[in-house]
Amino acid sequence: MMILLVLGVLQTALIRPYYRNDRLKTIEVLADTIIDELLENGNVSKANTDAAFKSILNNRACAYIINDNGQIIYQSDALGATCMFSHEITLDNNTFILSKNPDYLMEALRNENTYSRTVTSEISSRDMLIYGSLIKSDLANYYLFINTELEPVDSLIGFFAKQYFLIAVLIAMIAVVISLFLTNKLSLPIVKMKKEADKLVNGDYSASFKGDSFSEINDLADTLNNATNKLSKMNELRKDLVANVSHDIKTPLTMIKAYSEMIRDISGDDPQKRNEHLNVIIKEADYLDRLVVDMRELSQMEAGYIVLNRDNFDIKEAALDIIELYDSILKKRNITINARLESAFVWADEIKISQVISNFLSNAINHSYDNSIIDMSIINSEDKLRFEIRDYGSGINEEDLPYIWDRYYKIDKGFKRDIKSTGLGLAIVKAILEAHKARYGVISKVNEGSTFYFELSRDYEEDE
Repeated sequence: MMILLVLGVLQTALIRPYYRNDRLKTIEVLADTIIDELLENGNVSKANTDAAFKSILNNRACAYIINDNGQIIYQSDALGATCMFSHEITLDNNTFILSKNPDYLMEALRNENTYSRTVTSEISSRDMLIYGSLIKSDLANYYLFINTELEPVDSLIGFFAKQYFLIAVLIAMIAVVISLFLTNKLSLPIVKMKKEADKLVNGDYSASFKGDSFSEINDLADTLNNATNKLSKMNELRKDLVANVSHDIKTPLTMIKAYSEMIRDISGDDPQKRNEHLNVIIKEADYLDRLVVDMRELSQMEAGYIVLNRDNFDIKEAALDIIELYDSILKKRNITINARLESAFVWADEIKISQVISNFLSNAINHSYDNSIIDMSIINSEDKLRFEIRDYGSGINEEDLPYIWDRYYKIDKGFKRDIKSTGLGLAIVKAILEAHKARYGVISKVNEGSTFYFELSRDYEEDE
């Protein structure tokens, strides 16, 4: 609407100067055309008079052609009474009637070849153009004078204004209809999204966002749905975190308090019982210490404070050392490690990668049945190696696989506490492997077992 208004004002205001400039150029071209049509073989031809003056009539002008003797030999008039050549004209302080006394203008053309002046008609009160041009022929010289209006007639301006008004109203109506349609198409899904977002703000994670025909709104809906799903999962993990942390801290504290009271009240004088109770207190204290250390380590890693002391080391030797650490547990449960290992050097932090292998092996042992086998293998490629540990135990549900790397996520929602594990192992593994920019993952099926793996660059040059 604003564009239409501005355009209308500009058109109305500019039509007069535009028309004036256009008429000036048109008359100049018209004069040249008339001269070309009149001249034939260097002389003015009477046979071409009709064609020349037809051009004058078509351009709403009046014209005289005068010879050297001041006689009008041709004339054409499309202006009628408003033609200034039959009325007094004042030009350069000289007042005369061109049809009776053309000497002044003839003399001006002899000096300049062309002549152009703007005067105001006393009859029509409009600005008029008087244009003259010298026609040189072999036999004599002739003088062409043209008079035309420099302003459009009022009826033309009025017609243009009415036509523009009708067009503007039509365009405005169409624009309003289209705008209402587009606004409704845009705003309706956004209003619905706002209502669903209010649910989300109030903790209702059942909120669902639907898009529409616009790709941007569909993208927004997809983003909000993804955010809702993640917030829902984070809320669930938060609840699990609170439950796990409170459980993992409260249980050892309760045990420490209970056994301390038992030593005070019962076993203080019995060395054997006292030592048993003290051993329980020490184990629970060690568990709390590991929990605090793991929480601090994971927080530092997730905050980006992890420092890697990279070096070339043989991952086979690191894996064999870790197997030896678990030897007593393996023998106790009669679990066999099937190690298909060969020497392979990698460019990584040996201590932290050993921590990853240890966690993978510990998980495999915990989820394996007694009298079973665990496969440990190194698979070489040109620039990387893949380290795998596979068990044939209980496996992991498919819906749990994406979340096992989250802190305190437990497949068993019963919060059964393992005094040897703090529940942060895989979260720490994830942080270590991502710091190494290593690929990692797990493949698992229920009752068939799980395969945990990671891939590392083999040497310094490749990593760089």
